[in-house]
Amino acid sequence: MDGIVTVSEESIVAAMRRIWEVLKIIIEPSCAVLYAAIMEKKIDVTGKRVGIILPGGHVDLDALPWMTK
Repeated sequence: MDGIVTVSEESIVAAMRRIWEVLKIIIEPSCAVLYAAIMEKKIDVTGKRVGIILPGGHVDLDALPWMTK
């Protein structure tokens, strides 16, 4: 391990939404953490091939964090 980074809940929600907008898949907040760190440039992936596992089986579709009722 090289280190630990943290991201805000707002960044996690933004990452979830961005993946929804681009890939049209709903992902769990826990797997959005890595993408949030990449979006915030806390992890340098320049010139690297990166894979992220994107599960979504435990997401309440009626309570998506960017949806308003």
